[in-house]
Amino acid sequence: MNKYNKIMEIKILGTGCPKCKALEKATREVVERNGIYAIISKVEDIMDIMQYDVISTPALVVNEKVEIKGRIPSEEEIKRILSKY
Repeated sequence: MNKYNKIMEIKILGTGCPKCKALEKATREVVERNGIYAIISKVEDIMDIMQYDVISTPALVVNEKVEIKGRIPSEEEIKRILSKY
């Protein structure tokens, strides 16, 4: 559980390109390795992605806040972002 005793909701925004898949894989690995209590989902529909005001993918959304867009962060950066929640 996180500090607010809620499940962290992580979304990977992307249409299925290799970069999007790489971000999803890295995020899942960070969550698993660090025992983070989270639900991870993939958002591939372009209309749903646009709701987040994201033009370039991949994007990492945590609890409905866009944290990264248009690039693949390192696993260390993903861990740092997730530790804020």
